[in-house]
Amino acid sequence: MGGKIEARLIDLGIDLPETRSPAANYVPARRLGTQLYISGQVPQQDGTDKFTGKLGSTYSVEEGQAAARLCGINILAQLKQALGGDLDRVVGVVRLGGFVNAEPDFTDHPKVINGASDLMVEVFGEAGRHARAAIGCYSLPRNVPVEVDAIFEVS
Repeated sequence: MGGKIEARLIDLGIDLPETRSPAANYVPARRLGTQLYISGQVPQQDGTDKFTGKLGSTYSVEEGQAAARLCGINILAQLKQALGGDLDRVVGVVRLGGFVNAEPDFTDHPKVINGASDLMVEVFGEAGRHARAAIGCYSLPRNVPVEVDAIFEVS
């Protein structure tokens, strides 16, 4: 199904991946009224973790941003599936929650999560502007450096 957002993804050179089934007892997306919640996505590509390690030792801020952007791409893939393929049903991005696997002295968590935030604005324009949390943590599943979840308003 092609639409305005699909055309924008093509312009940005983004090919959304196939979604994967959850690895535990949860669902990838849940709708409540006009809000659609997308479970946390990690920087996985072609079925493998593209990034593993910590910000502040293994990865720079820029590399962390790339990992967060990949999380955002995976969020968009889950969103598309949950909306039956029609991303034009997105009214707006409500909130992103970003978790950064970082060394204790790392303090640039917001800059890392900008990788996902910037993507949402690139894809949805003003409707992509959102509230956000960027939280540092000691570890994440499979030692990935970033995990991002999202809430969207949809029609």
